[in-house]
Amino acid sequence: MEILIAIPASIIVFAFGSSIGSFLNVVIYRVPAGLSVISPPSRCPRCLNQLKAYDNVPVLGWLWLKGRCRFCKSKISFRYPVVEAITGIIFLLIFLIFKVSLLTIGYWAFCSWLLALSLIDLDTMTLPNPLTQSGLVLGILFQMTLGFFTIGTWEGLVNHLMGAIGAAVLGLWLFDAIAILGSIMFGKAVMGAGDAKLAAMMGAWLGWKYLLLAAFLACAFGAVVGGGAILISQRQWGQKMPFGPFLALGAVVTVFAGEAILSTYLSLFFPVS
Repeated sequence: MEILIAIPASIIVFAFGSSIGSFLNVVIYRVPAGLSVISPPSRCPRCLNQLKAYDNVPVLGWLWLKGRCRFCKSKISFRYPVVEAITGIIFLLIFLIFKVSLLTIGYWAFCSWLLALSLIDLDTMTLPNPLTQSGLVLGILFQMTLGFFTIGTWEGLVNHLMGAIGAAVLGLWLFDAIAILGSIMFGKAVMGAGDAKLAAMMGAWLGWKYLLLAAFLACAFGAVVGGGAILISQRQWGQKMPFGPFLALGAVVTVFAGEAILSTYLSLFFPVS
């Protein structure tokens, strides 16, 4: 019986997530360009014809159109269905882990912000303030709500509020300090201001412990990818590389496995006698 219920629920969650991914494609394209994400409706960037409703069906719409605009036949980037599918998978994994809960709703929103910011950073080497700031505010509101409903008192709300603000400040100061030290050591800017703002947003959502874990993972991922790219001559030493995607990846891994990683670390290095 549980399987019969779980399968339709999983399909619905994936469909919902891929629909959010479709909207994220709009955000990723329009926010850096300073355009409204609401108006006009989705349209071809070449011929400007408004897309039909059935063309906007996540993933399937791109397949039906064979990757080309219905009107002018210009190519539609393969990234659109990929983003939709990835968002659907992330939503489904969160649902399977956290079930029907406040955490599920919150992490759906958090990962959506992270995915949009990551791809914008890859495209433009920027992390737009409207997204990092709105994500920060939403993270603080999420922690306040979580504190009130899990503890059941106003004291819980205030404690979670102060924890979220403290972790956000820690993220901002930590990456500002890294940027300043890096500039002194290398004589040039090594990190953009947007990375510190993204770290602040992550702190509000994750809390200080998981923020530090996510930051460590981000640095590890960045070192591996950057070092690997240099070894295979895809990048030159000192060449700029967006760090936002690594921060986002560290945060997503922390959402899914942060508790297990910290527990394993503590058991290995600080075993209980």
